[in-house]
Amino acid sequence: MKKIVTLLISLGLISVGFAQSELSKEEKAVLAGLDKKFEQYAVVAHQIWNYAELGYQEERSSQLLQKTLSDAGFSVEAGVAGIPTAFVASYGSGEPVIGLLAEFDALPGMSQAAVPERKIMEEGKSGHACGHHLFGTGSVAAAIAVKSWLDESGTSGTVRLYGTPAEEGGAGKVYMVREGLFDDVDAVLHWHPGSRNSASARSSLANKSAKFRFYGNSAHAAAAPEKGRSGLDGIEAMNMMVNMMREHVSAESRIHYVITKGGDAPNIVPGFAESFYYVRHPEMQEVRDMFERVVKAAEGAALGTGTRMEYEVIHGIYNVLPNETLSEIMYSNLQTVGGVSYDEDEKAFAEQIQQTYDPGDATLASANQVQPYTVSNRGTGGSTDVGDVSWMAPTAGMSAATWVPGTYAHSWQAVAAGGTSIGHKGMIVAAKTLALTAIDIFQKPEVTEEAREELMLKRGEDFAYNSLLGDREPPLDYRK
Repeated sequence: MKKIVTLLISLGLISVGFAQSELSKEEKAVLAGLDKKFEQYAVVAHQIWNYAELGYQEERSSQLLQKTLSDAGFSVEAGVAGIPTAFVASYGSGEPVIGLLAEFDALPGMSQAAVPERKIMEEGKSGHACGHHLFGTGSVAAAIAVKSWLDESGTSGTVRLYGTPAEEGGAGKVYMVREGLFDDVDAVLHWHPGSRNSASARSSLANKSAKFRFYGNSAHAAAAPEKGRSGLDGIEAMNMMVNMMREHVSAESRIHYVITKGGDAPNIVPGFAESFYYVRHPEMQEVRDMFERVVKAAEGAALGTGTRMEYEVIHGIYNVLPNETLSEIMYSNLQTVGGVSYDEDEKAFAEQIQQTYDPGDATLASANQVQPYTVSNRGTGGSTDVGDVSWMAPTAGMSAATWVPGTYAHSWQAVAAGGTSIGHKGMIVAAKTLALTAIDIFQKPEVTEEAREELMLKRGEDFAYNSLLGDREPPLDYRK
């Protein structure tokens, strides 16, 4: 029955559950309050855009978000899960407990000015090419709006903002899940910057990464090559075997690598070399199995080249378990909020920046549209550490048009738009949608029961959480 309903929703023949033709006076006040604070939150987001701090190094970004929440009346616990920049901010008491996720890390080497042509602000500097400055600020804005609604309505319950560092390859949320910080949460809401507005129920790819290090003996490559044992030979032998393995894994698998250290000079046998691997698949158990095969290839490469190999797991994340119960509510609220409208200056910016990439079928008008609701329980594309959260608590997410339509993530175009009012407008669309969704859940506690039942069914009766990271500590220096 649910599949039929979802099909009718996607065709626009019916509205999703809890659709609101009329917002209550209190809900209208929530939206008006977010509009009133638009400039305040834009300043916060832009400050984090300027900081552009990498994973586990987001000291100023984290502090700014913590202060914003503290000033609004939240109690803040900093440095959770052994991560100095991770925090949990709470307001209210009792059930339900609704969590909102906030990211704030940048990407290396993505410096870009807020202009519609390529302009590096500082060579080698990082930049917010995935829009996490907007993500973090928008979620904080939503949490504060929900707090105000709890006060005005006299509703009981707890709103909790999770400050989650190092999403980009650092798996910050996994350590927070492993610490039990989501064990008592009834629903988790999140969003992500994008080039369109969507609240579909979608999965992602599970992912595990590691750095493989090969140790040999340095020697003069011409005068005494027989004395050398090349770490680079170990890397290349491993790569060759893994590439042969590609024929014998499922078509949905993804394996990527780079050589992060290959030697210093051609006439020196490299005594040390290092590669960085990612292994992905829609199912986390497949990732576990494939990763072990990659390790075996590395062990064989070391044996064959007379080198010693060791590896360090950097991150490991589950695939997202989409929760249709919550996603349908979020989609309804996104429809109520609507998309992003450009003024003349924003339109000129958007038209100019679209000339720097192929936008496909994306038009500027799509920034103001909400994409049809769909359900995808099998992941494609990228990965996110929201996955681990979604296996522990019912979770729903959305994206908002913070970038010019057709823009892809991890691009200078994303950095540029994220530093303008286009990004700020999309951020407020997300904040409004998250806030209304949280309010719906507070008002209808039976929703959390249905969402929990769906989660239990999808993850199976025998599920026991076991992080892909094992027992390693957070890699606080992985970006250094």
